[in-house]
Amino acid sequence: MTDIAVAAWETAAATLEHLAIELPSWAFGNSGTRFRVFGTPGTPRTPEEKIADAATVHRFTGLAPTVALHIPWDTVEDFAALRAFAEDHGVRLGTVNSNTFQDEAYKFGSLASSDPAVRRQAIDHHFQCLDIMAVTGSRDLKIWLADGTNYPGQDDIRRRQDTLADSLATIYERIGPDQRLVLEYKLFEPAFYHTDVPDWGTAYVHVAALGERAVVCLDTGHHAPGTNIEFIVAQLLRLGKLGSFDFNSRFYADDDLIVGAADPFQLFRILAEVIRGGGLGPGSPVAFMLDQCHNIEEKIPGQIRSVLNVQEMTARALLLDRDALELAQREHDVLTANGIVMDAFATDVRPVLAAWREERGLPADPMAAYRASGYRERIIAERVGGAQAGWGA
Repeated sequence: MTDIAVAAWETAAATLEHLAIELPSWAFGNSGTRFRVFGTPGTPRTPEEKIADAATVHRFTGLAPTVALHIPWDTVEDFAALRAFAEDHGVRLGTVNSNTFQDEAYKFGSLASSDPAVRRQAIDHHFQCLDIMAVTGSRDLKIWLADGTNYPGQDDIRRRQDTLADSLATIYERIGPDQRLVLEYKLFEPAFYHTDVPDWGTAYVHVAALGERAVVCLDTGHHAPGTNIEFIVAQLLRLGKLGSFDFNSRFYADDDLIVGAADPFQLFRILAEVIRGGGLGPGSPVAFMLDQCHNIEEKIPGQIRSVLNVQEMTARALLLDRDALELAQREHDVLTANGIVMDAFATDVRPVLAAWREERGLPADPMAAYRASGYRERIIAERVGGAQAGWGA
């Protein structure tokens, strides 16, 4: 590297130190297509085994210090003991994700349901999640809703928005001073005519009405084809309402593939806007998390690859020459401005990242180190019998 490149890397590396990516407990369980869930040897059977696998990803990458829980999938009798188990393994418990899409009562909606008893059940479930958070030390309660309709006239769209707003306000009243309500949106599925929280604008309207401790979660797979996701990132950061990411990758819809697999340039552009908006660094309110299903690939290497992809694109985005870019933009030099962006994206940061890891006592090649560690063979031998974790468990 030239002297200028070395200086640029030193500046980038200082910010890169703050990168932390939360892992989802459910990514270590079995998952699959709409037609089948595929089992693999060594799949965790308990929340503790999921946490142990997540801690293994962190041990080889240094990038994943927290694990998100999904309730009731990760319900245990003693959450204080689960917290201690995680900390003993070098990680912490993070976001608590609610689940109002698998109970029979939620067939026609949960927080937006027209049935007061169903809404009460859904609200009480979120109160339970908040009680769990008080024990686990979690900051964020993440809410994703499957609520919506399949046919015109099935229900009153406006009334459902009013009902949803009332339900969210009831939950928000219980949010602690150091906690946040994080509302996730999704264009479609399982509702096909309309979804009650289908886009960032709807999510923003609801959280803005709730208060400063309510923010939006952006899942990179939850948009119509061709959506400019980095624009949404810039807008929500500008409004102070981007709370978290769910990183994954998609070819067609909510595919939940390894982040960066389909369009690494999109991931780079998103992270460039995150950095531009102050979303990475000390005190940033933006939480990075993966939300992926490893259907045919092994789970732990899939998560290792994912966090490394985010790290690599973050490093490239940090090398973007902002001063030169701003000058080209002000002079309306279109090709120079675009060339500066493309130069940063085309930078091969893998060698400097390998050296950066070694300086911190991490393996230069985390994937190779994991394969050589024997962890996979050990869990296959040990995790015999019992019910493997998967969708719904």
